[in-house]
Amino acid sequence: MTGEDATLIPLSAVPPAMVEDLLDRAFGEDRHARTAYRIRAGMEALDALSFAALDAEEMLVATIQCWPIALVTPEGNSVPLVMVGPVAVLPERQGEGFGKGLMAAMLDADARLAKETGASFPQVLIGDADYYGRWGFTDAHTRSWRCPGPYDQERLLARGAALAAMPHEGMLGPWPGSTS
Repeated sequence: MTGEDATLIPLSAVPPAMVEDLLDRAFGEDRHARTAYRIRAGMEALDALSFAALDAEEMLVATIQCWPIALVTPEGNSVPLVMVGPVAVLPERQGEGFGKGLMAAMLDADARLAKETGASFPQVLIGDADYYGRWGFTDAHTRSWRCPGPYDQERLLARGAALAAMPHEGMLGPWPGSTS
């Protein structure tokens, strides 16, 4: 079985403890210290864009989560974004296409949601440009954006048609008023 053959279900259908165990295995138990956690602090994952991948034995092997965040301009304006990630795959199952399958499912769901609502928000992530570039993620619009905590500026990537109209400067953080 490959990631393309995986059964995808809403992440909300998976017990949270199972998701946390997978994330610990994929990223280590110290993952909460990462900058991405600071950016989305207090947010609830977006159900419509967050999925889990099950293999043929119905074992949880991978997840993707998306979060409502904002780019806060120097003037204090908040511009909505969707933060993609983590995209987590069990270490022993990496390279089988589960991450690619989850990214494709999330992007399809995002396109459907945009068509239904008429609203589309740029997506941002902290990741490898060689991997995420295949889906149009680039650092071309994020070079003057900042994050709360350490990060590699070249790994701050974004995609979306509305990027051209985005502010050139700002700090990423939780979406105001949407905290849990």
